[in-house]
Amino acid sequence: MKCFVITKKQIMLGISVICALTVAVICSVSAFAGNERLLPIYCVETEKKQIAISFDAAWGNDDTQQLIDILAEYKVPATFFVVGAWVDKYPESVKALSDAGHQIQNHSNTHPHMPQLSKTQMMDEINSCNKKIEDITGKCPTLLRAPYGDYDNVLIKTVSEMNMNTIQWDVDSLDWKETATAGSICDRVTSKVKPGSIVLFHNDAENTPEALPEILKCLKDEGYEFVFISDLILKDNYEIDHTGMQCPAETQSGDQ
Repeated sequence: MKCFVITKKQIMLGISVICALTVAVICSVSAFAGNERLLPIYCVETEKKQIAISFDAAWGNDDTQQLIDILAEYKVPATFFVVGAWVDKYPESVKALSDAGHQIQNHSNTHPHMPQLSKTQMMDEINSCNKKIEDITGKCPTLLRAPYGDYDNVLIKTVSEMNMNTIQWDVDSLDWKETATAGSICDRVTSKVKPGSIVLFHNDAENTPEALPEILKCLKDEGYEFVFISDLILKDNYEIDHTGMQCPAETQSGDQ
C-alpha cells in the first residue's frame, strides 16, 4: 500500500488556489449584480382592458389645441410629457392642457441625452422642468420620460430616488416619420394595443390629428378604457420583467 505524504508547501498551494477561486467567484457575482440592467416601465400587466395614451411635446405647438378638442370630443384623458424649454415658449398651452383635465409630466428641461449627464445634471434637468410645470398647473410631475427614450441605470435610480417613475411605451405610433400617414398611424396603433399598453404620440406630428379620432373610436368600440399613465401603473409591490412590463411582485413561498 502506497502512502501519500502531503507537504506543507502543497497545503499552502492548495489553500492559495481555493482562496483565488473564492475571490473570483465573489467578484463575478458582484460584477453581475452591479451590472444588472434596470428598465423603465414600458407597459403594465393587467386583467383590465385599460390603456394610456401619451404625447411628447418638445418642439412645435401648431396642433396642441386641436388635440385638446379631439380628446374632449371622445372624453379621453391623456398624459403629456413636456420639455421645460417648451413650457417656457408655450405656457398658455400647458395651462390649456391642464385646464382640459390632462396630466402634464416631465420630459426633461432641455431635451438632452440623459445618460451623457452626471447624476447632478440629471437631477437639475428633472427639477427645473418639474418647477416650471408646477408653477403653471399647481401639480408637481411624478413621471419622467427620457428624451429619445434614452436611459441607463443611473437615470432610473436617480428618478426613483426622486420618488418618480421612468416611463417608456410599448406601442409607438411612429407619427413623427415623414412617411407616416393617418392610415398607417391608425393601423399601427390599433393592431398593437393590448391591455396595459402605453401608446406614444407627438403633439406636433403632421398627421396625428387626422389619425387620432379613428384610433380613439376603434379602441373604444373594442371596449378599451383610457386612463392616465399614473393610474395605470402599480404603485408598490411590483417588479419589471425583461420586456419592461410592470407586473405584481410574485408572492414568496410560504407567504399567505
